[in-house]
Amino acid sequence: MRMSEDPIRNIEATVPVAAVDPGLADGREAQLLAIARRLFAQKGFDATSLRDIAEAAQITKAALYYYFPNKDALYERVVIESMESMLAEVTAAVDRAPTPTAKVRAFLHASANVLENSRDRWLAGSNAFWQAGSTGRRGLALKQRDAYEHLLRDCIERGIAGGELRPVDAAMAGRLLLSGLNQMARWHHPGGALRAHEVMDQYLDMVMLGLVNRAGPATA
Repeated sequence: MRMSEDPIRNIEATVPVAAVDPGLADGREAQLLAIARRLFAQKGFDATSLRDIAEAAQITKAALYYYFPNKDALYERVVIESMESMLAEVTAAVDRAPTPTAKVRAFLHASANVLENSRDRWLAGSNAFWQAGSTGRRGLALKQRDAYEHLLRDCIERGIAGGELRPVDAAMAGRLLLSGLNQMARWHHPGGALRAHEVMDQYLDMVMLGLVNRAGPATA
């Protein structure tokens, strides 16, 4: 099939309307971003070329260049904007929670919901972030990642200061919780026995309460 010079003549048949972000003013650009996210999630950032995206959209590379002149431009849209959106959503959830411990739970619930409801966005952003190495484009994302991690650390520190949590290393505790969240993307599937936030509830209960039975083993 010959690809159309029209940037988006056939994209509607490639990406369903539900995959398009309603907040993006340009529907054509939004559909290209949806394709890029899907390919980055499936193949990884490094293994996906602009030609791959153009072929999936059934357009020429020249037409794709009209919207995204290079992969750096796509990186900024797929990674930076996704991280900004997630940070805003998680921050709003934390602000609504009444106590430090509730804020920790709200942080992880909101993050898990982003993973469950926008899996391609999560995986694409994660793949691109880590595969960008130490280049300048990854540096653009570091500030967003640090702000996200510091938000969780601040919740934990407030819990320690208020006596709700034990005096532990807040940074280490945050990394432990985020490790569980990040690994979930490797095995958790939508439609499974547990929703993503339910998995995080179990993780949180294990972390907050520990695994040791303080009452000791049952006696015969």
